[in-house]
Amino acid sequence: MSAMAEAAHRARADADLSPVIEAIPYARLLGIRASHRGELLFHLPPKPGNVGNPTLPALHGGAIGGFLELSGALHLVMTMDVLRIPKVVDFSIDYVRAGRLQDTHAACHVVRQGRKLVNVAIQAWQDSREEPIATARAHFLLE
Repeated sequence: MSAMAEAAHRARADADLSPVIEAIPYARLLGIRASHRGELLFHLPPKPGNVGNPTLPALHGGAIGGFLELSGALHLVMTMDVLRIPKVVDFSIDYVRAGRLQDTHAACHVVRQGRKLVNVAIQAWQDSREEPIATARAHFLLE
């Protein structure tokens, strides 16, 4: 069994995604964390390395996009029988407002699941869930 498969098993058994996040270099670089507060939520802490516009300062669009994509994939690792990070087939993001350099949160839900493809909706917000900074739709390939 691969190291990622072992981390996925351990994450589901312990309800703690830390082993999987630690196994993904880009997730470590961004500083992504996960928690269960009635639902699986993802957290992107304010890190100067994630800033794209230092004059505002605002988060880099790529950091937001990477956060949303990884949140969707990690959501599938925790909620489905997936032993490795699913491959992204399609990813579409809508940037609704500037992401300030502060705590950012994301939640995901599976919109549709087929035999090989899963469609996931992801929403990111900072101060209020009702005021998202970005929303995304992703198709992941299950193998």
